[in-house]
Amino acid sequence: MTAWLSVLVPLLVMFFALGMERVESRLRETSVRQDELDELLEQPRPDEVRALFRSGTNRALEMFRLRHRDADGGRPTRRSKVSS
Repeated sequence: MTAWLSVLVPLLVMFFALGMERVESRLRETSVRQDELDELLEQPRPDEVRALFRSGTNRALEMFRLRHRDADGGRPTRRSKVSS
């Protein structure tokens, strides 16, 4: 019984770690860039603050990106992926 536990526990920990790596990689891809969030919090518009309060960060950042896209002449902003 002890021999089975000594083999099973490390295997379970290894599979758990591999699963968490996949979850972390998905979260890393969908995360918000720090400079965008800093700029949103430094120069908010009333509608962006209202969206942040009511709908959360994603909606407020969407409005922020639309504002910057309009200010840049209609060009969509590119999001860079963080490589590790």
